[in-house]
Amino acid sequence: MVTTTTSTNTLKYSIVGAKRFSNYCFAIIVAVGAVGFLLAGLSSFFHINLLPSAEPLQIDFLPQGLALSLYGIAGTLLDLYLWFIITIDLGGGFNEFSLDTGKVRIFRQGYPGKNNQVDFEYAIADVQAVRVEIRNGLSPKRALYLKVKGKGDIPLSEVGQPIALTALEDRAAELARFLSVPLEGL
Repeated sequence: MVTTTTSTNTLKYSIVGAKRFSNYCFAIIVAVGAVGFLLAGLSSFFHINLLPSAEPLQIDFLPQGLALSLYGIAGTLLDLYLWFIITIDLGGGFNEFSLDTGKVRIFRQGYPGKNNQVDFEYAIADVQAVRVEIRNGLSPKRALYLKVKGKGDIPLSEVGQPIALTALEDRAAELARFLSVPLEGL
């Protein structure tokens, strides 16, 4: 949850999806590695040095060059997938709470296709509480949930790295105060 837009009757939180700095770095590293493996494999097949910083001509195509080529192709396919999900911002969206319309809207971007977006709308009157879940340890979890009557707990926080504890507490208190519902879990 990065951006907060607040007016007197509307509260909106932007959710960062796949367009994270770490995803860009990982996609670039995978691209460089995949191209290196592919060029090394092709160099051993064509007996032409396609890598200026190495000597892949000393590698026999069978089996080393073939294995390098297959790793390069697999890495390239993985990299194309990574750039695809970054481009469509998979998982990105917003949480909007409007007292004017009396609605809570939770929107997330999905894969292209028939049902490519998650778009839930609930009445504010159906919101029972804001719940915070904090679990420490090797895999810490810090999440914010909206308890909706008849629907259970709806996650509001981003997937990925855990949000800072103070930011989570502040966000939960602000949301509970705005919706006039109890805050659970603290």
